Amino acid sequence: MRGGAASSAPSQPSYGLNRPREGEKTLPKARADLSGVYWPGTRGQFGWRADDFSALQFLPVLRSGLIRLFFTTLLFVAAALLFAHPLLLISSVSRRLQEGSFPRSAGLRAAALALAGEDIYAADRPNELSPTVRNFPSRVYVPNSESASVDVIDPTTYKVVDHFAVGRLPQHIVPSYDLKTLYVLDDQGYALSKINPATAKLEGNVSVDDPYNLYFTPDGTEAIVVAEALHRLDFRDAQTMKMKFPLTVPCDGPNHLDYSDDGRYFIVSCEFDGKLIKVDTASRKILGVRQLDRPAMPQDVRLSPDAKVFYVADMAANGVHEIDGDQFQVVGFLKTGKGTHGLLVSRDSKLMYISNRGEGSISVMDLAQRKIIAKWKLPHGGSPDMGGISADGKVLWLSGRYNSEVYAIDVDTGKLLARIPVGKGPHGLCVYPQPGRYSLGHTGLFR
Repeated sequence: MRGGAASSAPSQPSYGLNRPREGEKTLPKARADLSGVYWPGTRGQFGWRADDFSALQFLPVLRSGLIRLFFTTLLFVAAALLFAHPLLLISSVSRRLQEGSFPRSAGLRAAALALAGEDIYAADRPNELSPTVRNFPSRVYVPNSESASVDVIDPTTYKVVDHFAVGRLPQHIVPSYDLKTLYVLDDQGYALSKINPATAKLEGNVSVDDPYNLYFTPDGTEAIVVAEALHRLDFRDAQTMKMKFPLTVPCDGPNHLDYSDDGRYFIVSCEFDGKLIKVDTASRKILGVRQLDRPAMPQDVRLSPDAKVFYVADMAANGVHEIDGDQFQVVGFLKTGKGTHGLLVSRDSKLMYISNRGEGSISVMDLAQRKIIAKWKLPHGGSPDMGGISADGKVLWLSGRYNSEVYAIDVDTGKLLARIPVGKGPHGLCVYPQPGRYSLGHTGLFR
């Protein structure tokens, strides 16, 4: 019993429900009808005293009470889970944001959606110039690395119409994300010299570390300075160029990159050790490293119009690697020519022009078939490097890296239209303006 003296009376089956002996204490009434179990000396929920029941009468009541207790417990658990579910969801979203699974801003999400589609170059059609650049004079800007200067060519006359000194080693000329500025990248001089494309004149400079190449995130908020000698990708404010986050990369000689169609990640080529690296745009974290088969010296990177394949030019392998970006796997290779270097997509998104710097030729790829269909050889040779396509899509412009010249090539016939003398070591020339809503960087990566 639960209180009082022990009883010496003969025992009888009671299942703990004997009447209390005189002087015994009973459980307080507060213990009555707890989950349908009736305690001695108390009244249940129907007004009966628990000790009015025989043992056999109590068993069904006990069973019924236990069942009610079980289902009540289930209801409490279900309610707790329903209450906790939104908190769990919020926790999951927070974790994904911290891990960078989601873009870090609404702008980046919108830009990523704008990148996606059947043809990522749909905004680059002939003469579809943005209102921002529509009244800019048409020019070809040529950085001469070895003579530390820029030559400006009028494409209608094939003549140099201006020339100015720039820093110590200008490498590429890059349109800003908003299309309003051209940056001359002086990697040894640690500076970006600004050209106003409305006047084709220099207008000051900005100090940055080792700017070998330059790109912009899809939302335009950040610039990515490819600091090749420092083994870094420097994420900077796209307007002020103030450092936000330096990312050290596990490769030698990072130089070119391109984005996935949704902007979630980009793939970078590393020239001096034959590697590719994959980087998450939002979190700025390295997602993978891929060693290409040797010999390898990867250069320009360009996503196919249907966004299924990244093409990577390889100067040592003399061809173009085909990369599945999502899986980050090599899925093919196309032989092109000696010293494969630059990649440019035609204005109708049907062809890719591939410069073979080591043999003075341009290979033409059918992008739908992923097949080389032609090769144009420059008369008397040359060293075609980086370049761009005229706004109307009719002329391919390429620098002649080791010949101090620029080539203008008819894309319908493959014939050389002009060979224009410029300074020493012409490199990443920029044809400007070009069609496109915004610039993702390099000498003309427009969307």
